Amino acid sequence: MTLFQHSPDGDVVKRAYQAWDAGDWQRAGELMEAAVRQAPDAPGSGTLWFDAALAYKFLRDWPKAYELGREAAARASRGQQDPAFWNLGIAATVLRDWSTARDCWTGYGVDLPPGEGEILADLGITCVRIDTATGQEVVWAHRLCPTRARVLTVPFDPSRRFGEVVLHDGAPNGERIVQGRRYPVFDEIMLFTASDLATLSVTVTAATADDVEALLEAFPRHDFGAEVLTSGEVLCKCCSEGSLTQERSVEAGEQVVLLAAPEDRATELLDEWRSARPDGRHWTGLHLAT
Repeated sequence: MTLFQHSPDGDVVKRAYQAWDAGDWQRAGELMEAAVRQAPDAPGSGTLWFDAALAYKFLRDWPKAYELGREAAARASRGQQDPAFWNLGIAATVLRDWSTARDCWTGYGVDLPPGEGEILADLGITCVRIDTATGQEVVWAHRLCPTRARVLTVPFDPSRRFGEVVLHDGAPNGERIVQGRRYPVFDEIMLFTASDLATLSVTVTAATADDVEALLEAFPRHDFGAEVLTSGEVLCKCCSEGSLTQERSVEAGEQVVLLAAPEDRATELLDEWRSARPDGRHWTGLHLAT
């Protein structure tokens, strides 16, 4: 090998993308890095740096994705929505390197409020498809930064919790439509911050749908969660990743409600709800959901 090389080894690059096509991310990342380090600033090197970092992102090897992602971002144009900044922003967020993450979002073209440390912005409401012990579930969440969101609904699978902060990908994979407004569905990458609010289950009896609505509204007023168990809908993969119109509809009668609150506070709020209309509201059997 000569001391100065003007372009990456074509044979190594070819084998790298063969490994890529086969889904062998480890081999692809290693070969891409080996090739691009031969000529780190050659024309087109930014693509190799980016793809190498992306391979390690797929592997969830965040330190390596961060290392190679910095090289890709250094060769990207700022303010042009270059994905090199987005992927480095994800890796930096996982590693809690908030200054780099902030710089990445700015480099991509996202406006964030000024500040230092952990990013806790208000980027609106979205949906996230989370992984559960039994499969996947789409939950509503509040976006804290371009790649993190706090879960606002009580997951139907108690292996996941209201109040968790999840890390999600940047490309939407489906949408939910509520009252004519479209909300993207992002796929979860990983659980970022756990929640200490375990899911409780209670059986309630309500004379009217309005009584049920009153219960569902009482818990969020105190930053807790409540969800009627029967409001969940099982979808196939195709439908879940498509465009789905949703309308919340509750019914009177006896039903199970999932709650996210400390047990003593849940009891207090349930008692307050019942006492407001004791002739039409009743609850029993508060317990930890399993």
